[in-house]
Amino acid sequence: MKTDFDSFTNKNLFRPVIFRTDFNNFDSLTLNQAWSLFFTAGQEDKVLGLEPEFGRFFNNLLIAVGVTGTLAALFISTIN
Repeated sequence: MKTDFDSFTNKNLFRPVIFRTDFNNFDSLTLNQAWSLFFTAGQEDKVLGLEPEFGRFFNNLLIAVGVTGTLAALFISTIN
């Protein structure tokens, strides 16, 4: 049985993605990368894949929750 433990000696292996040396802070993040980093607490940036649909969905969901919360607060405050 052959094992490949030499690849696990890299100090960046267990670091969060945003602190790895190969992560470029100057490139623009896609929506999927941003939400992947959020959901995994900075551990992985490709959990949601490379297609932009999930990122758009979570952005629209966040906007919808904010608008719904604002409208609900205004509606409840006018009832009292």
